[in-house]
Amino acid sequence: MVGVDSTPVDVDLALVGGGGAASLVLAALVRHGVRGLRIAVVDPVHRRGQDRTWAFWGQPGSDLDDALAASWQQVEVATPAGRRVLDLTPLRYAMLRSGPVYDRAAEAERHLGAIRIRAGVDMLDDDGDRVAIRAGDNPVARARWVLDSRPRPPSRPGRTNWLQHFRGWWLEADGPLFDPGRAVLMDFRTPQPARGVSFGYVLPVSSRYALVEYTEFSPALLTGAAYDAALTGYRRLLGLDPARLTVREVENGVIPMTDGPFTARPSPRVVRLGAAGGATRPSTGFTFSAMHRQADQVAAALAAGRPPVPASAYPRRHLWMDAVALRALDAGGVGGPEFFDRLFARNPAERVLRFLDGDTTVAEDLAVMRSARLAPMVAATTGDAVARLRDRLAPSRRRPWAVPPAVADSAVTADPAPTDGRG
Repeated sequence: MVGVDSTPVDVDLALVGGGGAASLVLAALVRHGVRGLRIAVVDPVHRRGQDRTWAFWGQPGSDLDDALAASWQQVEVATPAGRRVLDLTPLRYAMLRSGPVYDRAAEAERHLGAIRIRAGVDMLDDDGDRVAIRAGDNPVARARWVLDSRPRPPSRPGRTNWLQHFRGWWLEADGPLFDPGRAVLMDFRTPQPARGVSFGYVLPVSSRYALVEYTEFSPALLTGAAYDAALTGYRRLLGLDPARLTVREVENGVIPMTDGPFTARPSPRVVRLGAAGGATRPSTGFTFSAMHRQADQVAAALAAGRPPVPASAYPRRHLWMDAVALRALDAGGVGGPEFFDRLFARNPAERVLRFLDGDTTVAEDLAVMRSARLAPMVAATTGDAVARLRDRLAPSRRRPWAVPPAVADSAVTADPAPTDGRG
């Protein structure tokens, strides 16, 4: 352990921020057999235990399988019109809690001989050859490459700036109450806000233990009392008797949903990962799968002697589609429950999930686009094109985005469905 007042260390690779993104990188370095690198982890907090939950989809058989808290081959999407049961084969929906991820990272640190520096970083001074990492006026390390996963707002405000915000209760029942074979992915029977989309979901770990969560996509946060009231209402909607339940844990989170760009490489030898590096899908908030891909790409590059620069998290056409979808939702031309219901009704579930993960072909993207009602999407597409042209002609007219502290400081404790924040 190195402190702020210690002599700065020279390393090949520094991970600034020690949360989920850095933890996945450390484990991937071991998995890819990276050897001989001097590595430092710089973070004022040493993360341990269950402080967040991620949910994501993918093929069984990954390196994460033995760390999962639960997984489901079937999920439900519910609207006031009825319930839709989706078979995800060959994919599965999975839940990963932070404890095993942090444990793997700690073991990887020992295996790699990494140095942990307990300091908050105030400046990264990149001269093109090495990066000076400073806490206040004190240089704490110098590195050939820096992987920076500290949360930050987009490099410029988006045309649409929403938030995905949520609160979840880990509920323990006094007897069998939940179906561990099926998760509720999105339940739109919740009261819908005047501007935005709300839904609940249920992720059962066993017949007696489940994460029950309330989520909103909207421009502004709620009060704590409002989240609790929404969760109480959703528990009632599910028919769960509070006398049979005990709240064991509470999770809260805020994820930006914006078409504002995130700069993945702010200087020659600084690479941003996680949400700061564009891993959050703007239209859904899902983050984990892209974060996991970034870690694997970074480790593979280092093992091959290449710069640790991952590919873009999502294709550019998907980011454009996200911008249009956000504009349509923000304008009220598309209702959230209707939008997602049509998406799953008119496409195989596996295609929808791969689309949300940025892994579909152009032909599949066109099929997904045809799922939405034409008129409001044409209006949103036209509005997006006009806004982009206006920004090019007069970029200074763009208003700054006031990022809520919870987003600026990164309080993402769960990656909710359908976002990678329960990713």
